[in-house]
Amino acid sequence: MPEPSLLRPMPLQELRLLQEPRLWAVDQQLEDLESLTPVRGWLSVRHGEPVLEVEGEAETIVTLCCDRCLSTYNHTLHFRGEERLWLGDADQLGDDLDASELIEALDPRGSFDPARWLFEQLSLQLPLRNDCGPGCPGPDLPEQPEARQEASSTTGGGDPIDPRWSALRHWR
Repeated sequence: MPEPSLLRPMPLQELRLLQEPRLWAVDQQLEDLESLTPVRGWLSVRHGEPVLEVEGEAETIVTLCCDRCLSTYNHTLHFRGEERLWLGDADQLGDDLDASELIEALDPRGSFDPARWLFEQLSLQLPLRNDCGPGCPGPDLPEQPEARQEASSTTGGGDPIDPRWSALRHWR
């Protein structure tokens, strides 16, 4: 594994000239990802006409805000994956390649940005619903005199009634 170096965009023409895949050791903060720890892992890119084969693994810790109780908690983001990027216009995809594998197209005269690719892969690992865990206390409820009275009453099972359901009690 090479020494960690800053991830910078690399022209695709340079990647094309390499005999071996370009390998990066990653140990740095990513500009667009606010994380507690540096992103650590590796990334490999191989130019194979007419696709760019990208493979990598990375991990970091981010701070998220719980959607229920609004407290912050730490969450580990980890991914290991590979992707084949089409080099050219998407409408030029040949019949010999499986189009379902190729999701993204790059301009063959452009460059590949490894930091951006890592950012996208880690962002896809963010949870859809931020939940601090099974012990989440939920939202703080405002205390109102009638809500306290209804909260003190219980259902047949002995569980307290949530005051947010009080409007439904009038439908009985």
